[in-house]
Amino acid sequence: MKATYKKYILDFKRPSGTSRGVLTQKETWFILLQNDTKIGIGECGLLRGLSIDDRPDYEEKLKWVCANIQLGLDSLLAELTAFPSIQFGLEQAFLSVHSSDPFLLFKSDFTQKEVPIPINGLIWMGDTDFMLQQVEEKLKSGFKCIKMKIGAIDFDSELAILKGIRSVYDANTIELRVDANGAFAPEEAIGKLKKLAVFNLHSIEQPIKQGQWQNMTSLCKDTPIPIALDEELIGVFDETKKEELLQTVRPQYIILKPSLIGGFKGSLEWIQLANKLNIGWWITSALESNIGLNAIAQWTATLNSTMPQGLGTGSLFTNNFKSPLEVSNGKLFYRKELTWQADLINNLCT
Repeated sequence: MKATYKKYILDFKRPSGTSRGVLTQKETWFILLQNDTKIGIGECGLLRGLSIDDRPDYEEKLKWVCANIQLGLDSLLAELTAFPSIQFGLEQAFLSVHSSDPFLLFKSDFTQKEVPIPINGLIWMGDTDFMLQQVEEKLKSGFKCIKMKIGAIDFDSELAILKGIRSVYDANTIELRVDANGAFAPEEAIGKLKKLAVFNLHSIEQPIKQGQWQNMTSLCKDTPIPIALDEELIGVFDETKKEELLQTVRPQYIILKPSLIGGFKGSLEWIQLANKLNIGWWITSALESNIGLNAIAQWTATLNSTMPQGLGTGSLFTNNFKSPLEVSNGKLFYRKELTWQADLINNLCT
């Protein structure tokens, strides 16, 4: 089997704001396998500034993987603990090269019968008018669950946006989630959570920066809003350490991004531990192209979760790969009559 890799830059349709800055481009990498006449492809969803494997030797590690592909998937994954995005790309590529269809990695009612996955509509940070415009668009598009990123603009303005939504749509009509991306200082967090709680929010993601277990434990114990750990999971590789984190902090939810936490294998470890401790979870993409999003969505469908998942990022880019994935009425569909954009895929493989 021959292995190669390729870098690809995704361009945002419009600048997308987070508490860590405004994004205009997203770098991603693909691992390509060739076995006789079969081709396999997997996306290594590196997220600069957030991924634990955002390191100067990232490309060197990709070269090493391709040069040692004969070691096989299990041995390679064991050598790549510190490179979760490459682990994820490899898992996809091996599933892809051994499938009759390189983009059909997991069979389920999602791929076979077009049974959709409920997803949240994502509201990016910006000025008040821009955020309200996005909210309106998502509601018109049929979303029943909206996730709003907070922490970058004035907090009172964010509260006003939430108040505006709740003045029209109660919690039985629209589920509201917020994502602080660690923007709150520990000493102000509980006060802000109390102000947010009046809007009947489903949850808040990562209210304070990761790595502050004692502060996060206190927050999760006293919070008026369920807390979901997100960035907190990044860089926690050892299963014993994962269990220690969950048992110590006792969050209400965890959010699993396969590109950031070791692919399907790493995510399943978290799920098994969370289930044991009665901690809820859902799956979220991390700005992958439709190739990585397709893999995450197909895998998510096999987990049979009824919660809205965070899989609505495929339409953010101008140069994404056309695929059978389609968002309609707040759900993600795999449309069998739609096909992959062959020319872009072929360009990756040459």
